[in-house]
Amino acid sequence: MEKVLTARHLNKYFYEPDRFQVLREVTFEVEKGEFLAVVGKSGCGKSTLLYLLSTMDTDYEGTIAINGETVTGRSQDYLSRFRNEHLGFVFQFHFLLPEFTAIRNVMLPALKLGRYSEKEVEHRAYEKLKMIGMAEHANKPAGKLSGGQQQRVAIARALINDPTIVMGDEPTGNLDKTNTQIVFDIFREIARENQQTIIAVTHDPDYAAGCDRVIEMSDGMIIGSHENKVQ
Repeated sequence: MEKVLTARHLNKYFYEPDRFQVLREVTFEVEKGEFLAVVGKSGCGKSTLLYLLSTMDTDYEGTIAINGETVTGRSQDYLSRFRNEHLGFVFQFHFLLPEFTAIRNVMLPALKLGRYSEKEVEHRAYEKLKMIGMAEHANKPAGKLSGGQQQRVAIARALINDPTIVMGDEPTGNLDKTNTQIVFDIFREIARENQQTIIAVTHDPDYAAGCDRVIEMSDGMIIGSHENKVQ
């Protein structure tokens, strides 16, 4: 299988109020199209790890390669463009602009990337909304949507540039059981159908149990990794 992310010997320190090692010799690989969950107790370093993998935090020891490119040691300009092209993000809070319509929120990363005309971006955004069952709400202001609907729009926004990897930080953390299942099913489908890779930090054992593989962290280290027998 094709490796889409490789992390080697990642060490990360915080310096306030005192020097503290939050990640210790973290090494693992992720395959293309894999649906991966990262689990562990609060404070174990899983969100910090995701932040490193997202290329937003560059202050660490070790190396990270994504899609065959080493991203460690690159300039902020390079990383900003790389993120927009190769990475999609879904957070616990959706971070939509409430006064913008759903479709306009989805369009924003693609307009920034500048690969397509505005008309083409709008068409692509509508297709993503259709894929997640939100096409009929395309022209509603994001602030008028329910929490579950807003999170689905956030997923469409994360997918607009067809990223290599979608990273989620507790993407179902604020959702009820029904909407959690909807979001999970969307992730499962894009991993299987589009061969896009999903890496999600989660506290939800049911969510983790449905992923292809689970990495467990404790005290800044990976203490286990197992594959799930997912139907």
